[in-house]
Amino acid sequence: MTRSSHSSPLRAQPLGDSAVAVVFGTERSAELLHKIHSAARALEAARIPHVEDVVPAYLALTVFYDSLRVSYREISATLLAAFDRTPDAAKTPSPRTHRIPVRYDGPDLDFIASSTGLSVDEVVARHLGRSYTVDLLGFVPGFGYLGELDPALHLPRREQPRPRVTAGSVAIAAAQTAVYPLDTPGGWHIIGSTSTVMFDPARNPPALLAPGDTVQFERVQ
Repeated sequence: MTRSSHSSPLRAQPLGDSAVAVVFGTERSAELLHKIHSAARALEAARIPHVEDVVPAYLALTVFYDSLRVSYREISATLLAAFDRTPDAAKTPSPRTHRIPVRYDGPDLDFIASSTGLSVDEVVARHLGRSYTVDLLGFVPGFGYLGELDPALHLPRREQPRPRVTAGSVAIAAAQTAVYPLDTPGGWHIIGSTSTVMFDPARNPPALLAPGDTVQFERVQ
């Protein structure tokens, strides 16, 4: 987690009474996101006392801590000092690669094809043709925002969200794709479905995906 001499200094700021947001930059980029993912994995591996959760985002890393046992001043100083040290690669877990089978049977396939000027087969081929990085988790537990989608498939979200999208639905919106982990309302275009369980409260960890992981979709009938 050594800082480059050309990068802006990291800034820590309080987020409520039990979290610290460490800001890594002001402009979103793949390089910055990779740095944040690496810092998050190294921080989790370091097992700093009283740190309860580490949540990466596009520009910052939020660390939740036990405010009854450590003060904001102490934890922010500890975190910034940790980011100045080069992590032990042997102790830092590597991102995982997930292969997720997809049935391309989504109700929005024809709409996606007509909106992009592609055939349905071309839509499927372009969705399959890339490996995706888990940018972050959000919206609902286990929902991974995966980027970046083939530019030919970029579409805005549906004008009218569905009141219920079934868990396992594979969908696209803007520059990203995702798998809905739970039955939930949703406004993304559904391209297919998978039997892979993305979130299971009885599993450790419950979410299949983690920020920085790689996802490769595979077509099944």
